[in-house]
Amino acid sequence: MAHSHSHSHHSGPAPVGPIAARIVVGLLIAIGIGVLAGGVLLWPSQQKVDIPMPLQDATGGAVSTEAGRVVSGTLGDCGSPSVGRVLTTAPTPGTPGAGTCVQALIEIESGANVGANTLLEFSPSPGQPNLAAGEHIRITRQVDPQGITSYAFYDYERSWPLILLAAAFAVVIVVVAQWRGLRALIGILVAFGVLVLFLLPALRDGAPAVPVAIVASAAILYAVLYLAHGVSLRTSAALLGTLTSLLLAAGLSWAAIEMAHLTGLSEDQNNQVTAYLGHISITGLLLAGFIIGSLGVLNDVTVAQSATVFELANVSENASRRAIFTGAMRVGRDHIASTVYTLVLAYAGSSLPLLLLFSVANRSLGDVLTSESVAIEIARSAVGGIALALSVPLTTAIAAVLASPSGRRVS
Repeated sequence: MAHSHSHSHHSGPAPVGPIAARIVVGLLIAIGIGVLAGGVLLWPSQQKVDIPMPLQDATGGAVSTEAGRVVSGTLGDCGSPSVGRVLTTAPTPGTPGAGTCVQALIEIESGANVGANTLLEFSPSPGQPNLAAGEHIRITRQVDPQGITSYAFYDYERSWPLILLAAAFAVVIVVVAQWRGLRALIGILVAFGVLVLFLLPALRDGAPAVPVAIVASAAILYAVLYLAHGVSLRTSAALLGTLTSLLLAAGLSWAAIEMAHLTGLSEDQNNQVTAYLGHISITGLLLAGFIIGSLGVLNDVTVAQSATVFELANVSENASRRAIFTGAMRVGRDHIASTVYTLVLAYAGSSLPLLLLFSVANRSLGDVLTSESVAIEIARSAVGGIALALSVPLTTAIAAVLASPSGRRVS
């Protein structure tokens, strides 16, 4: 009878056969079908939502923005009747004694009054736009019930600088990571597509935030991981570990929000959502934000752990699966330590203006840390850190079961 034997120098992790691989692939297929079904059930209706009042003009239409170019900027008396008007002649001087203002003459470069000018007026104080001749800006156009058009400063024009930054980012990623980098960029586009075409419209329709966030997150993970890293058992181990950790993060997020009594109403954007879209749960929206926010860090760690396990299996032909798991966990602990403080510092950096205001107000440290604005960031950091730490042994164990040394020969 024919039999198999292994040479001693090729001994390593005991082969698990196709059973473990079939279980993992089967689980991923089942989860994928569930994600597709959830996407179908939660797919947004694409119904039109009324424009919020602050974004409407006097006739009920949406405020539109036009392109403008700064022709000149001078100091003059405040209160010029030409401010915001469509000008075909020189602007009218301001009111003597009304104070000094910065008056910027703007050429309108798009819309119904292209080629004409308008005048913008700013007080010379911190926080006001500092417009220089030649700069391109965006201006709002509104029409009152009498049909009179007026313009106002909206924002700086940033299209080209952002396009150049995005192009530089894409070029560097593709040059360094080559085809894998290109696939990763495609994955980013897919992720934004899921957010824009599914997540946001579904939330706008009033769909439950948590199922929507989980379905969107899972869809993003399937697309991003397989696009960037290819279809393999290594990627599948990382994907299953990330999906499981994502569910853990969802449960932890719910527990953190409930225990800390976080409402989300300390954030201005959430208050606006409450005012304009009253059918949307702010707590659910906050929970969905926790879940989506945990994606990036979980994805980073699980991919690294799966790759570490498979590389150790390839170069350690005499090591057992337990030894490979232990070696990969040593790497994982370093990864946890570096990623956790990166996560916390990232949230702290985004909250610096708020922390500065608290310090100026001479509030106690305990008072600051327990205020909702800071508590949300603390809870977000804690949930992300716990999910991150748990994802490492989970993914390492899955990968250790699937990994086999490439040098192994069975004859």
